[in-house]
Amino acid sequence: MSIKTEATIEDLYRLPDNCKAEIVNGKLVLMSPTGFLPGRAGGEIYASLREYERLTKSGYALPDNVGFLVNLPHCRSLSPDAAFYTGKPTGGKFLNGAPVFAAEVRSENDYGDKAEEDMANKRCDYFAAGTLVVWDVDVLKEEVIRVYHASNPEQPQVYRRGEMAEAAPALPGWSFPVDDLFFS
Repeated sequence: MSIKTEATIEDLYRLPDNCKAEIVNGKLVLMSPTGFLPGRAGGEIYASLREYERLTKSGYALPDNVGFLVNLPHCRSLSPDAAFYTGKPTGGKFLNGAPVFAAEVRSENDYGDKAEEDMANKRCDYFAAGTLVVWDVDVLKEEVIRVYHASNPEQPQVYRRGEMAEAAPALPGWSFPVDDLFFS
């Protein structure tokens, strides 16, 4: 007889340093580190969100590897590449609830039919948990930001070089130049 145990939030706290994971379908799903361009893109988005935080004092800009605890039937945590959170700070603990805005930056393994299905499922999780806007950031192939809104999750607005991506209604008045994701 085998005993099936589900991953817990405590398991997330016990991950080795520099590991990133989420709890999905009762299992710890480890996420590999990313490369230069996707990592830099997440950093650029966070830096812009940090300026928005300073100007509006309406919440908290958060970089990669921050855990958000959610209570969905098959998902207990989210960890976007950049986010904006309007809930209460929790000190050294994971944040309670979803961010209002989340950016997911594609890495090299985030392409193909299975990856598209996984990303669509993750967006559904974000929206079910209360996130208002999710960005799908592609700096490796199409060089676009797809902006998904909870109010219309199947129809993204696509922003390309030379354009300003938005995140309303999650972040009123904030926009981000797509060109800031690249060097030229």
